[in-house]
Amino acid sequence: MKTLETIKKELKEYDGKNIRIMEVCGTHTSSIFKNGIRSLISPRIKLISGPGCPVCVTASSYIDRLVEYSLKDNHCVLTFGDMMKVKGSELTLTESKAMGGNVKILYSPLGAVKVSMKNPDTQFVFAAVGFETTIPIYALLIEEIIKNNIKNLRIMTSLKTIIPAISYICTNEKNIDAFLCPGHVSVIIGSSVYSEMALKYRKPFVIGGFEGGHIIAAIYEIVRQISNNECNMKNMYQSAVTAEGNEKAKALIDKYFEAADDYWRGIGIIEGSGLKLRTEYKDFDAGSTSSEDVDVTPAGCKCADVILGRITPQECPLFGKACSPLNAVGACMVSSEGACGIWYRNCEV
Repeated sequence: MKTLETIKKELKEYDGKNIRIMEVCGTHTSSIFKNGIRSLISPRIKLISGPGCPVCVTASSYIDRLVEYSLKDNHCVLTFGDMMKVKGSELTLTESKAMGGNVKILYSPLGAVKVSMKNPDTQFVFAAVGFETTIPIYALLIEEIIKNNIKNLRIMTSLKTIIPAISYICTNEKNIDAFLCPGHVSVIIGSSVYSEMALKYRKPFVIGGFEGGHIIAAIYEIVRQISNNECNMKNMYQSAVTAEGNEKAKALIDKYFEAADDYWRGIGIIEGSGLKLRTEYKDFDAGSTSSEDVDVTPAGCKCADVILGRITPQECPLFGKACSPLNAVGACMVSSEGACGIWYRNCEV
């Protein structure tokens, strides 16, 4: 077995064909910067950020509906902080709040239960945004609403699943050679789904942890596979990820949600990529995203190209100039998991 130092040396000295690896998860992107991974590998190995931020791919029309609710009499929007500065077609929730809109930031979805029960005369709308990692807790929120017979709380979902998005990229973007698969999402969905994708798209799919050594080892496995003309799934995060994933969490998701076509900000409709409340729970739906959603892309914003791995954030003409975390033009700059925000905090601008 090779030592980490030997692996680092071989990656630094790699002189084969250019390899472009997409890390799908924003936490991987952050860790790559934190651990200086790019300085440890050959310039022939390119690490590309992908669609790993659910906030970044939420349609502007979804934000518009939240803004509308926040300005409506006797209504209040409940949300996480990273949604506050995401722009709709005209306003952010922060701007709506400044105009008198009723918006409250929560730190847990289940906090919505307490708030709504304490304020029975207010109609609450919870902005449920996320990938498979957080969807189970939204299912638990529905259970709590039912159990407590709460009539003044509904959820507005923008829930996405990552496999259709990766499939979309594999089909439409020909410049990605391999994938560093999302660790947290894989805990829920399991590793076996990537085996099918590796076979179908003839690319390595490697699941890695989030420490520097984990990422280096995953990159090495990808480079090894490509150098040997292999294209397999490899689970290198077995301490957390199993073949079938978290069966209880998946059952909970399946109980309340079903797959549907959905709109991804900057990308468009991806078939089967959304999760909607099942028909029997439609009374709890405050107007979730759908394939009929639309988007308003600010002039010059290249978030879509960043999400699809076509460019790095620094290649966007607005990056660090018109667009910064304090004055975010595109959604990728707003969230702590967004590629542009991560690059801005870690690169010289």
